[in-house]
Amino acid sequence: MARLSLAGAAAAVAALVFAVRWGGLLIVTGGLAALLVAAAGTWLVLARRGPRRVAGVLLLVAAPIAVIVLYTTHGLWVLALVAVALWLAALGCARSALRWARPPGTMRFERRRPPRAPVLIMNPKSGGGKVVRFGLVEKAERLGARVIVLPAGTRADVTELARSAVADGADLLGVAGGDGTQALVAAVAAEHGLPFLVISAGTRNHLAMDLGLDREDPSRCLDALTEGEEVRVDLGFVSGRPFVNTASFGVYAEIVQDPGYRDDQAGTALAALPDLLLKEPGERLEALADGTRLPSRQALLVSNNPYAEGDLLRSGRRPRLDRGVLGVIGIQVESAAQAAELALLGAQAGGLTQLTARRVEITAPAARELPVALDGEALTLPAPAVCTIRPRALRVLLPRRRPGAPRSRPRANWRHIALLALGKPVPAPERD
Repeated sequence: MARLSLAGAAAAVAALVFAVRWGGLLIVTGGLAALLVAAAGTWLVLARRGPRRVAGVLLLVAAPIAVIVLYTTHGLWVLALVAVALWLAALGCARSALRWARPPGTMRFERRRPPRAPVLIMNPKSGGGKVVRFGLVEKAERLGARVIVLPAGTRADVTELARSAVADGADLLGVAGGDGTQALVAAVAAEHGLPFLVISAGTRNHLAMDLGLDREDPSRCLDALTEGEEVRVDLGFVSGRPFVNTASFGVYAEIVQDPGYRDDQAGTALAALPDLLLKEPGERLEALADGTRLPSRQALLVSNNPYAEGDLLRSGRRPRLDRGVLGVIGIQVESAAQAAELALLGAQAGGLTQLTARRVEITAPAARELPVALDGEALTLPAPAVCTIRPRALRVLLPRRRPGAPRSRPRANWRHIALLALGKPVPAPERD
């Protein structure tokens, strides 16, 4: 696969080099110019208002139209499609080679006997009503579980409900709801050493995805009550509050604090982004991650275990949940040029930092409190906020039959591809 990848990349370059007389150079320069213009337009749309935002929209529309006109008038469509197809094939082979050569380690699963007194907390509104649509209450009760249905229209204290269930003799706690609710009950389960059952009845179900659960049919998660296996995973905390996925600070966290965000997410974001992106350096976030300083960041995301490198700016997947480290992503974009760099280089851009740490302290010089989006829930915490991780603190019970987590897409590291093509091993991951 590595050799095929190099051959495909060489063929893509050759198709342009040997066709210079027909416009190979024009294809490359025209495509890159369009991408840069589109990135600059995106920056103007997000960071400016009024006429400059309108100008950004015009640039976003004009860039692809200009490329179409350029390629059409010079008869370059066929050559461009061939070069793109070869390059995409090369990337696909490169990622496949790296995936086979350096697969992520697997978490350890152990068979467990069925629980005798499981208690499940279910939110009927979560995920657009999945609890009712999939008959989760009825199936859980048939399998011997006691179900606590959260009352509609009120904010129940799920932590207190979980603790009461433990006091009444529960030997398993579970949640059918969003990741924020999952985290609160998971913390109680971890505190008492009880297994925890994740039921993918939320909207996005990030935790369920990384555990390999069925997100299309949450009722299949209940099969763990009769045929289950257990895995130990880490649990994140920020200033004493648990999270199973992420604690987000900065731009996104401040946007979700707005009361209008739930009803108009796009409009609220566009209205707030200019002020948030163009803050003075003294008003921005600063972080200390195990001795590494991240100054003047507009956004910081701390995750319970790091995201796969190739998925950083895509769907976001964590290959492991038991590495005992937090993932830290910092973003600093201050101009159209940096926005273009981010568009071209992705995770390799200078304005984006990715590292791992066991302790992350986040503050803002001009703030006493910090907005935070904790597993998607809007909160405000005193500054500084301290993120930590408790390795393998949570026992998670999973059904033995499940789809499995989607495979991550490793970044195409061409030096590693060349090593594989020569029959040599690639360097080991940072930590497994």
